[in-house]
Amino acid sequence: MEKRRLGRLGHQSSVLIYGAAALAEVTQDVADASIQEALDGEINHFDVAASYGEAELRLGPWMPQIRDRIFLATKTGRRDRESAWRELNASLERLQTDRVDLLQLHAIGDLGELDLATGPDGALEAAVRAMDEGIVGAVGVTGHGEEAAQTHLEALRRHPFATVLTPLNPVLWRDDTYRTAYRALVDEARRQDAGLMTIKTVARRNWPQGADQTHTTWYEPLQQQDAITAAVSWVLAHDEVAGIPTAGDVRLLGMLLEAERNRISPEAAERELSGDDHYASPFVEMPI
Repeated sequence: MEKRRLGRLGHQSSVLIYGAAALAEVTQDVADASIQEALDGEINHFDVAASYGEAELRLGPWMPQIRDRIFLATKTGRRDRESAWRELNASLERLQTDRVDLLQLHAIGDLGELDLATGPDGALEAAVRAMDEGIVGAVGVTGHGEEAAQTHLEALRRHPFATVLTPLNPVLWRDDTYRTAYRALVDEARRQDAGLMTIKTVARRNWPQGADQTHTTWYEPLQQQDAITAAVSWVLAHDEVAGIPTAGDVRLLGMLLEAERNRISPEAAERELSGDDHYASPFVEMPI
């Protein structure tokens, strides 16, 4: 699998990052099979969060054997210093490790959330303390929604976050406002040498109201191999993108691995996805 430098952290991360949200509601046996599939596919960067159900508990038993050969990232969705500190330490216990390589301030999708996390007694203070104490290697920021890119640009102006995880896919790119905000974020990330990762690669649209939710993703995913290959190929054609987390359903991992191995041109990817009349932003109606 292709590896790309994760900004100034210097880690050569696999372009597919294991999205451990997929482990939120599965048994340990299912988790074990999925983690092994990721390792066999040469994924060396694992991304989890305290809020992802049982995911940290499912990853924990693997740490004694793989911790020294993966980049491990978790997230806190807490906004104040004390609760973020407690949540981080609980994450370390669940993950059966004494250190993570990256702690991300999670779901910072608008300026209100950013103000809370970066203000006095905010979660950022806990993250910086964790770095000082050696239990966190670096601090990043993540977020969803139409305002994510401009919010993350402001985040980089307030603090030298080592990484950013922001949305990008072909349908978001078609929106002039979003594309402009994303490009401004890329410019600043490059200036600071922050590692830029992107999410929502294989999002097709929001789940239609009343639809049978066939996958454990927050959005209806692309489900055909040709479409998934197109979406992965298009995003990874952006050389500023260090990596993309895999989708939040273990059944999609193999298709993403195949997509990375058999990439097509951005032009061919656009043609493939343009034939889907239901392809739309996953942020039209955000789930609560």
